[in-house]
Amino acid sequence: MDSFVNWAGNQSVTPWRVRTPASAAEVAEAVTHAAAAGRRVRMVGTGHSFTDVALTDGLLLRPGALTGVLSAGDGWVRVAAGTTIHALNVELGRRGLALANMGDVTAQTVAGAIQTGTHGTGRHVGGLADQVTELELVLADGSVTSVRDGDLFDAARVGLGALGVLTAVTFRVEPAFLLRSRREPLSFGGILDALDELTGDNDHLDFFWLPHTDTCLVKRNNRDAGPARPPSAARRWWDEVFLENTLFGAACRLGARFPGAIPRINAVSAAALSASECADTSYKVFGSVREVRFLEMEYAIPREHLAQALRETRDLVERAGWTVTFPVEVRVTPPSDAWLSTAYGRDSAYVACHVYRPTPNPAYFAGVEEIMTRLGGRPHWGKLHTRDAAYLRTVYPRFADFLALRDELDPRGLFANDYTDRVLGASPGS
Repeated sequence: MDSFVNWAGNQSVTPWRVRTPASAAEVAEAVTHAAAAGRRVRMVGTGHSFTDVALTDGLLLRPGALTGVLSAGDGWVRVAAGTTIHALNVELGRRGLALANMGDVTAQTVAGAIQTGTHGTGRHVGGLADQVTELELVLADGSVTSVRDGDLFDAARVGLGALGVLTAVTFRVEPAFLLRSRREPLSFGGILDALDELTGDNDHLDFFWLPHTDTCLVKRNNRDAGPARPPSAARRWWDEVFLENTLFGAACRLGARFPGAIPRINAVSAAALSASECADTSYKVFGSVREVRFLEMEYAIPREHLAQALRETRDLVERAGWTVTFPVEVRVTPPSDAWLSTAYGRDSAYVACHVYRPTPNPAYFAGVEEIMTRLGGRPHWGKLHTRDAAYLRTVYPRFADFLALRDELDPRGLFANDYTDRVLGASPGS
């Protein structure tokens, strides 16, 4: 049997069957076959979700043959759903084009990133789903449809795979551009005092608080007219490979063996942070290398509650006495009109908590989750959380509309799995 294991190693499944379709027609045939056999269907990505959102004990579709640019025109590009974000960036760069915004994990497929609501950080531009202009889907009846507006478009952009199998995506793109990336350490209190300025004055703001310290690493990424000033190969290796992966991985292993040493390890890491600046191709600035395996929980909260959320998270960590190696990451996005986008209808801030994979800390995640849900938080669909449909319908204004559309398109629950049954509620006929 062909098993599937996600990147973090915390989710796995051995499905009934596995297929690797190479076209929408082959996906449609596979969906029809599964329905006739009474089996559910899911399309996986590259496994960068921490939840069981992609798993199925039925027919599992792998995306490896659904790749590449299918067509392009003035301000748009259409790609097969299994294309990785990295491959898309390279192809766009070859054509002198770029996405306006993206997350930092470029190993994801475009379909997986869209369906789980990957968002990145941006003052004016939202995540990948907000840059989609058309979707091609295989529906539960085996038909292939393309949508570019209306209810199905707004629902399916962040659809959790519950409305159909995504086979192609059309993105709005623009001429390639440079980002000036400025990184510097700031104090936790200084960050809170300057939140409005930081989020209002920067195209793309991302910052990390290092627990047990008063230090944050702030990344300001803004468009730059050039010329390009990329980091040298040696500096890129030093920052992205050695410091952020090799040395950080060693610190995590040391902390796992000696938890009491983690505050001191973090203090040393904080003291080693220094300011740097470069200007480089946008996707090279957006992306990052993640080799140290971790588990993650992330919540989107109304932007106006960010300072309170950070203070309460810091106080909780100090009060509980946990030792936490990984930084807490903060990003922001404008409102989205995709129904199940975590940024739907509101300016949003994202607070992401991570733990080293070999040393999970469920109490840490549960404690932060209590803070975020009290503030009206929406959990990232691809990251660990304990929310169910009863809670989620209270924070998504179009939740009932999404369910009605799902039940109309897929009354038998062909595209459902245990995860969607929890977060959306079971389909009537499943």
